[in-house]
Amino acid sequence: MALQGSTDAERLSDLASRPYKDQAIWFLNGFWHKFEDQAETLWKFVNDCAELDVQNKANGCALDEMMSHRFLEINDSTMTVREMRNQLRGSKAIGDKVKTIALVHILIVKYQVDWVELVNSSQGDNKEEIEKAQAMLAAVQAAFAESQKRAEEAADSLAKAQASEKEAHAREEDAKAAQVELEAALAEVKAQEDAYNAKTEELKKKSETGGVVSQGRAKNELAQHLGEDPLPLRRAKITAEAAVKKAEKATKAAADAAAKAEKDAAEAKSARAVAEKDAADATAARAAAEEDARQ
Repeated sequence: MALQGSTDAERLSDLASRPYKDQAIWFLNGFWHKFEDQAETLWKFVNDCAELDVQNKANGCALDEMMSHRFLEINDSTMTVREMRNQLRGSKAIGDKVKTIALVHILIVKYQVDWVELVNSSQGDNKEEIEKAQAMLAAVQAAFAESQKRAEEAADSLAKAQASEKEAHAREEDAKAAQVELEAALAEVKAQEDAYNAKTEELKKKSETGGVVSQGRAKNELAQHLGEDPLPLRRAKITAEAAVKKAEKATKAAADAAAKAEKDAAEAKSARAVAEKDAADATAARAAAEEDARQ
């Protein structure tokens, strides 16, 4: 579509009012044989402008002062917006009242082209090449988007595996602590049983030796001993039973956590391999696109 206007300045103003994508296409059509290797960069600029243009997005045509600064910053430009605007005014590309920066203005300054030649450039004789470049760019962008998605999935899987490993370690420590408690409880049961049995044997021996009076006293003590509730021993056995259950539960939890950690680690390894393959494919696609652009 031809630019509207009776003067070159009016035609540039018309071009600057068109969507970012149309501005880039016009520029590439006009200077394809000079800047065909910059096609991917220009489409990146189009996407950057669409993202920075909060209100109009891809349908926008120019960035305000703040977003223009941001555009130059993310594209590693050492030039300021003021310096760019001064260059454009110096070449009569814009007037003093222009406050926004269109993509075509950025391209004119970045590539130091004659804007008069740009607005009067032939359009359409290299349409096939432009469409080919767009198709290659779309393929490369899709490949990198997929690569980024896989990289994020791999990062999530790694974080999940690390969390599972941490959980497994904690459950292992719980199991060790429960085992220590169990061993202490069993040792206490043995100590109480040994003390109870030792006293039983002592009283039995006394009831069978010595004088009649001492034997009688020992028999009474033995009967009393055997008939009373051995509270310390009973308490030790209850504690031991509870410790056994706790140890069994902790051991199972540790085993389950270890199995989950192993499963998550395997999934993270698989996700990383997929991400690395997609990254390699995206890099290869980009290299192929660049090679095609050179031919």
